[in-house]
Amino acid sequence: MTRGQWVYAGGRAGNKPSDAEKQVITAGCERFVEDVLKPRFLPEIRPTEFNYCVDISGKWHGSKYRFMQKFRNDHPDRYIEPEFTMPFARLEYTGRDRFDLAYFRHTEQWWPVDRGVTLVKALELLETKGIYHPVI
Repeated sequence: MTRGQWVYAGGRAGNKPSDAEKQVITAGCERFVEDVLKPRFLPEIRPTEFNYCVDISGKWHGSKYRFMQKFRNDHPDRYIEPEFTMPFARLEYTGRDRFDLAYFRHTEQWWPVDRGVTLVKALELLETKGIYHPVI
């Protein structure tokens, strides 16, 4: 290696989904959000005096697909923006149809629990394992 050459050193080099894989994963996750997460955890929006959930969605962040909650706070004396998003679960692409599944801890750290699972198994775990559920 010559002096001054840049080298990738973050995460698992080369484990990025192809565009086709990304489209399939996105479609499956969006369908899961609409068919499972929203009906189960957000059948209706219930305003409260404090932060309350108004939406559940997902989006890519590098090679990771994060499941997000959007919260709203209508209190006039709030110290935060009226709306903000927080992640609650994450699928990290590790290879062809393999993912590490992690939840977002109260310490704002990701904690991987299930490793090397398929997309189908990951979505099943998201539905059944309480640690991955959104905060409602």
